[in-house]
Amino acid sequence: MTQDSPTLLLCIRHGETEWNAVRRIQGQTDIDLNARGLAQAAALAQALAGQTLDAVYSSDLRRARNTAEPLARARGLSLCLEPALRERAFGSFEGRSFTELEVVHAQDCERWRRRDPDWGAPGGGESLFALRERVHGALLSIARRHRGQTVAVVTHGGALDCLYRIATGQDMLAPRTWELRNAAINRLLVSDDHVGLVGWNDCGHLDEVLDESGA
Repeated sequence: MTQDSPTLLLCIRHGETEWNAVRRIQGQTDIDLNARGLAQAAALAQALAGQTLDAVYSSDLRRARNTAEPLARARGLSLCLEPALRERAFGSFEGRSFTELEVVHAQDCERWRRRDPDWGAPGGGESLFALRERVHGALLSIARRHRGQTVAVVTHGGALDCLYRIATGQDMLAPRTWELRNAAINRLLVSDDHVGLVGWNDCGHLDEVLDESGA
């Protein structure tokens, strides 16, 4: 295996939580999966049953960890927890809805809506640039540890948004035109620190989960 052997990364957003369902800002608040999220995690593990995996990494937040655990367990792999894969921190905005915040934090919400790269929510929120650097660094570090291998990485919507932009050369300020579905599979190839897009939003395994939930 050469130094520049590419690493295939299966990057996955965690399953659904109750805060996802009611559109509350989660950030780094440690929320559990809801019933649909648990079903999505099981469907994900089944969908990847025939996929060779050399390692499984996850954010250390419960919603990501509990999505990754069935995948790791099915292969007898230890789950590697990586705090740098966490969602963007939203400080005092966590637990609240955007609609609610617009009333009392109009200027902050406008900067957030405009994707101001230097803006961070009051109370310790993280900027887009800081999030991008953190997640990009974590991805490259994982890829270097697993050159020539295939690795599952379970993370969060904000992190995946950054990774899509990195892989496609999209500016951090560009409007989002791609989906970030819970438990969808997104494939990136990392070679010599270059991140390329292989496939995005593979979600056929989620159809049955959606049908059973009635939504």
